[in-house]
Amino acid sequence: MDLSCFKAYDLRGRVPDQLNPILAEKIGRAYVEITGAKKVIVGYDIRLSSPEIADALSSGLMAAGADVFDIGLCGTEQVYFATSHYQMDGGIMVTASHNPKDHNGMKMVGPESRPISSDNGLNDIRDRVLEPFFDAAEQGKYETLEVMSAYVDHLLGYIDAGSLKPMTIVCNAGNGGAGLVIDELEQHLPFDFIKVHHEADGHFPNGVPNPILPENRSATADAVLQNGAAMGIAWDGDYDRCFFFDETGRFIEGYYIVGLLADQFLRKTGGGKVIHDPRLTWNTLDLVEAAGGEAIESKTGHAFIKQRMRDEDAVYGGEMSAHHYFRDFAYCDSGMIPWLLVAERLCQSGQTLSSLIDARIEAYPASGEINRTISDPPKVIAAIEARYGVGAKSVSHVDGLSVEFDNWRFNLRMSNTEPVVRLNVEARGDKALMEAKTEELLEEMKRLNV
Repeated sequence: MDLSCFKAYDLRGRVPDQLNPILAEKIGRAYVEITGAKKVIVGYDIRLSSPEIADALSSGLMAAGADVFDIGLCGTEQVYFATSHYQMDGGIMVTASHNPKDHNGMKMVGPESRPISSDNGLNDIRDRVLEPFFDAAEQGKYETLEVMSAYVDHLLGYIDAGSLKPMTIVCNAGNGGAGLVIDELEQHLPFDFIKVHHEADGHFPNGVPNPILPENRSATADAVLQNGAAMGIAWDGDYDRCFFFDETGRFIEGYYIVGLLADQFLRKTGGGKVIHDPRLTWNTLDLVEAAGGEAIESKTGHAFIKQRMRDEDAVYGGEMSAHHYFRDFAYCDSGMIPWLLVAERLCQSGQTLSSLIDARIEAYPASGEINRTISDPPKVIAAIEARYGVGAKSVSHVDGLSVEFDNWRFNLRMSNTEPVVRLNVEARGDKALMEAKTEELLEEMKRLNV
């Protein structure tokens, strides 16, 4: 049996050769045997293959003795929400996020929506799939569970509704599932939503919903300009990530959103801890300190960030890849809470999104993440460290290589899944220096890649 759909953090593969109903049924059985779960939330995204795979998964869960609570078509964060809110033993979301439309996958959590990845059960589930199965003495039950109303109430709890003012917002669901939530939230908010690629459609008529790709941004940017909107928001297919455009239609790097949300959240909580990744840090550190919070660095990746947030009881965590995590959301990531907080900030401050962001870009210009294919990543990273580590203010290995000088810094890290090295560079108020150092590092990587 081809088990190549099992990855480090979740399952993803082509349908039907790498993931299909037969395998999904076995995965359901294995999940129960490995975790011991008795009550499991199941949800699925808009992909055409998702209902059939979710049905087979549910059959396997029930055959192994677990009760299934089917929340239907939803986003990944609704599985997270339902699992923790209803105190279930676990949850499984059938989704392949922003993968091609002929792919599908699963994201799994345990009690309190704690992630299940390769280092805490996912590999055991994979290995168990290969063994024979026997039906449980007592089959699990099946019921549907309506979670949208409780979920929407929870989302609205993050903002002060009384401070909101009428405002035009472009929202681009990318024909994923986010539009269904916007339609529900719309009834409670004074905003005028301009809806782009709004209908959920697993054929992906406008391309795979992945706003991080520059070619997928123009529909949102154009709609912002045409409608004089205050901002634009775009989501990936299972809407656990959201991406922002200011009122000029400019795409905003996720790094600057982390700082903005940290600042907004700490204003509400009157302090607290904020978890961030090591790729780009200075803007976040500056804003967190100014708002009376404590910034704590964590290795990149949702499993690491969520665990560190639990360890530190952090109020918020953010990654520049547009994942935003919230303590009161079971320490999980949400693609809906961030834009509500940004909209609230615009209403309360009377500022434009560009004015909030421009000052931060000017203070800490950054390269954004640049990927290069490298034949021997460890060798190249070691050589870069040998050259730049000398005379550096600090050298860190929290995640890859971070080297810091007085007025610029960089992070260089390997991909977990491909021979790619990812570079991020930032400077203090000196865009020309940032650009020069970025070019210098890229040339050095090219020279070493032989």
